[in-house]
Amino acid sequence: MNLNVLTGASSATGGNMWTIIILYAAVIGGLYFLVIRPQSKKKKKEEKMRGNVQIGDDITTIGGIVGRVVGIKEDADTIVIETGTDRAKMRIKRWAIGSIDTIHEDAE
Repeated sequence: MNLNVLTGASSATGGNMWTIIILYAAVIGGLYFLVIRPQSKKKKKEEKMRGNVQIGDDITTIGGIVGRVVGIKEDADTIVIETGTDRAKMRIKRWAIGSIDTIHEDAE
């Protein structure tokens, strides 16, 4: 009699284990669609925006500096911007571009 009780208990435990596995898979899937996927989409969009910067664009850096692009150096991955009324020039890295404020006609 003791053996039958143990056998019934182990099959119930096996069913609970599958429920837990399915629950964990649902939580991980939810985290992927709510956190990881939107973050990777945003990162790709930012990389595309930084890759499409052109001379003459008004930009804002991630540090809050506002300026106009006057030169692009492809080999060093830097751009040259001029800021302020005195037209001071600065070299910044491409990854430091926070936004491009110029609206192009061909932009979608």
